Amino acid sequence: MSARGRSYRYVGPVELKDAVRPGSGGCRISSKAEFGDWIAGRSAAELAEPFTFVVGTDGALRLAPRRSEHVACADGDVVLSAGEIGFVREADQWAVNEISNQSTGYCPDIGSWSEVARALDDVGLERPSGFTHEVVFRRCPDCQEHNIVREDDFVCVFCGSDLPETWNVDPAV
Repeated sequence: MSARGRSYRYVGPVELKDAVRPGSGGCRISSKAEFGDWIAGRSAAELAEPFTFVVGTDGALRLAPRRSEHVACADGDVVLSAGEIGFVREADQWAVNEISNQSTGYCPDIGSWSEVARALDDVGLERPSGFTHEVVFRRCPDCQEHNIVREDDFVCVFCGSDLPETWNVDPAV
């Protein structure tokens, strides 16, 4: 746990982390003005789909194009949350209209929402009250594979074993 909340190490394919180049992370957004500058540089095609986001251990939001790897957006670092985020222009201001914790590289728990909410509030962006699409990740204690739990069916899709009710994706935690 960090001083702010649980942190998440990258647990995805090693080759993706190895490909991260220092300083190539997502754009750090810590104010409404920084967000305004960043969003102004996005094309209509980019705005039509969600972006990749992470919340760093410093509590700051980082944004990157959707097809970016979360570990690259995070500059290879540990995060407080990760997922996908979409924006809509409402009443002459930007707001978050969709957001998930969909990151198979970090597999953050849905409880990481509080860190995301804090980061969005720090930037001054209107937001929903929680993830608009929650993804439940678990690691199978038997075969060690990462699973996405669907419809509250806590059974490993790889070996059929029961999955734990609590988050356990990172074996080092």
